[in-house]
Amino acid sequence: MSFESPGGLAALAGLLGLCVGSFLNVVIHRLPKMMEAEWHAQCADLRGETTSTAAALSLAKPRSRCPSCGHQITALENIPIVSYLVLRGKCSKCAAPISVRYPVIEALTALISAYAAWHFGATLQTVGALVLIWALIALTAIDYDTQLLPDSITLPLLWFGLAFNLATTYIDISSAVIGAMVGYLTLWSVFWLFKLVTGKEGMGYGDFKLLAALGAWLGWQMLPVIILLSSVVGAVVGIGLIAFSRHGRNTPIPFGPYLAAAGGIALFWGPQLTRTYLGLMA
Repeated sequence: MSFESPGGLAALAGLLGLCVGSFLNVVIHRLPKMMEAEWHAQCADLRGETTSTAAALSLAKPRSRCPSCGHQITALENIPIVSYLVLRGKCSKCAAPISVRYPVIEALTALISAYAAWHFGATLQTVGALVLIWALIALTAIDYDTQLLPDSITLPLLWFGLAFNLATTYIDISSAVIGAMVGYLTLWSVFWLFKLVTGKEGMGYGDFKLLAALGAWLGWQMLPVIILLSSVVGAVVGIGLIAFSRHGRNTPIPFGPYLAAAGGIALFWGPQLTRTYLGLMA
């Protein structure tokens, strides 16, 4: 297999994506719990209470276990996708079902990683695309579960975008800096306008930071397409949830997954979509 060929590079990126997807499952599951534990510790400290001295949860420790019986997952049981198929989606100890999300995240990460390598080739753009894609997948699942977009992912993602564009990887650095500023201020303005009109908060601050990060990666020129795509998809999905799944009108719907999906689409096909958009507007 030659990694200089598009196919070889895509295969390598796909295999790497499988491994990273397995790690992203850990991030998606543990990071919100780590944030909650940190908040409890901070609140206890403000109240003057002593916090537990038990070992804190991290992305590395303790080893993954079955939530039903506590069985420690072995290395052979942790092979991406293969282990799930061999185990038939059940714990080897207690036969409790394993969420299908785990192999789905692994497969999705592998497929998009392989496509990114095929699309951009052996360039710095592929490296940046993998970083961006992996972060967006983690943010999508975390926001879907908890309606949180962790600063520990969104803020480094913003700085990474600016760093990659110092070398004009996707856009010139001026457009990247303006993209970060405009991305944040756009949703910040919508947030406060909606709050002034309705007295309610329509979105979280994490959404501002995520759009700022996408602006830093792709430039301010991509922001109209990203906002349009995410708004349309979000509206369609939201209406569908209300109409077909008894999703209450007052139940919040996370916006981060739609921003992340729109950002991924813009990463690969942004210029074409922009030309189409401008053509329709003209």
